[in-house]
Amino acid sequence: MNDLIPAPRHVHDYTGHFALGPETCLMAGEGTATTERWLRGVLGAATGFPLAAGDTAANAVQLYLHPMVTKDLGEEGYRLMVRHDTVHLVGGGPAGLFWGAQTLRQLLGPDAFRRAPLPDRHWRLPVTHIQDSPRFRWRGLMLDVARHFMPKEGVLRHLDLMAAHKLNVFHFHLTDDQGWRVEIKRYPRLTEVGSWRARTKIGHRASPLWEDKPHGGFYTQDDIREIVAYAAERHITVVPEIDVPGHSQAAIAAYPELGNTDVVTASTEGSTALSVWDDWGISANVLAPTDNTLRFYEGVFEELLELFPSEFVHVGGDECRKDQWRQSPAAQARIRELGLADEDELQSWFVGHFDKWLTARGRRLIGWDEIIEGGLAKGAAVSSWRGYAGGIAAARAGHDVVMCPEQYVYLDHRQAPGEDEPVPIGFVRTLEDVYRFEPVPAQLTEDEARHVLGTQANVWTEVMEDQGRVDYQTYPRLTAFAEVAWSALPAPAERDFAGFERRMSVHYRRLDALGVGYRPPSGPLPWQRRPGVLGRPIEGAPPNR
Repeated sequence: MNDLIPAPRHVHDYTGHFALGPETCLMAGEGTATTERWLRGVLGAATGFPLAAGDTAANAVQLYLHPMVTKDLGEEGYRLMVRHDTVHLVGGGPAGLFWGAQTLRQLLGPDAFRRAPLPDRHWRLPVTHIQDSPRFRWRGLMLDVARHFMPKEGVLRHLDLMAAHKLNVFHFHLTDDQGWRVEIKRYPRLTEVGSWRARTKIGHRASPLWEDKPHGGFYTQDDIREIVAYAAERHITVVPEIDVPGHSQAAIAAYPELGNTDVVTASTEGSTALSVWDDWGISANVLAPTDNTLRFYEGVFEELLELFPSEFVHVGGDECRKDQWRQSPAAQARIRELGLADEDELQSWFVGHFDKWLTARGRRLIGWDEIIEGGLAKGAAVSSWRGYAGGIAAARAGHDVVMCPEQYVYLDHRQAPGEDEPVPIGFVRTLEDVYRFEPVPAQLTEDEARHVLGTQANVWTEVMEDQGRVDYQTYPRLTAFAEVAWSALPAPAERDFAGFERRMSVHYRRLDALGVGYRPPSGPLPWQRRPGVLGRPIEGAPPNR
């Protein structure tokens, strides 16, 4: 019973068990159809039992919603009561019921995560009473599909893994210098040109190695609709990111007029044509601060709002190199025309335009903490990635914050100092480091801390070229992060990491059943190593993005 991850708030164990068998039925009350369908699907596949609909309380798993649970535990809270003859799963809302179903699945053992029944298995739930609810409303994972494209099936798989860990926000990083990944019908060249690059750097940008073949891919609008619907069935909100005004070389390659045409930096030495970037780092090519650029991206966001119903839309706003704006006579004229002090205020004006535009359409802008520079756009929320400082400043100014400091929750950073760690990047951040991460800075007052919506782990894929590499970097650390985001943990120094490791010994078997290629506690397996591929193994090095 004590192997649940994330750890529930309240657990009371009793003696005995409930036996799940071929005659067990599934009773579903009003408003529970989504969880009923999901639970019958996953448990039916793993056990081979039909879990047919029934109307008798005996030998049944009963699903229902109740306002008292809503009152006591909130919409995402649940109560799970396992008795000898029946199981009651009660949600404060549909999401809470679904998270309770995830707990029920864990209680059945690691084989409940398989897609077909194994022989000679006995399915038992320990008699117990669990009351549980999450600490944060935003429990996020960001996946970068711009640097290395992940096919749709891989994205759906990651949504399933998020659901298994009670994570509920999928931040979908869809555009960057190295690729544009979403179909925009009015601007077809964004995917015709911007979705692929001619070659790809292998390893960190200091590496001399290249993969000399095209890399690319994009999601059609129907793919996006499917991903969003699949996530919604799992009570996960998809927040799209279209990065502006920096990290935009793929878009400029497709539509050159979006760039600072008087000072464009060519893709390769001796070339006059700009192409999708094939290297890592931060491109000097940024969007021009023109009305044409604003109208173009309004068109992009108009189509996105039809695809993504999320409250928040992420506009990036990070790592915008301002060299071209300083050198561009047109950009300097725009600064004077707008009465701005400098290039920082020009970026603030650019982001502020889309804050007003999104607000007028009932949405909210969120961006990386650079959007604070030059003045924070009214109504904007902040993803605090350069440590805590940006989030603290934003919260003190009354803005909502998602804490995702790279020093703790950038999962592209290496997991151990050993030389066999594949493509070592950035800081060493172990499983224990992530487990001891605290999303709410101690410097905030109680009122200021209410602006911390939650927390998010970020998976940047420059050095993750396939599913195996993404799995290796993400797990098991995302498991520790999920507990930080969900559970009511004590202060970091007081957390029982030894107890978490004991629970992980069971959770590794769940990950095995799910086919996750995680990093083993003993270190990388032979096929997970990448000898000869350079990383950036310098503690305290600047960001990789």
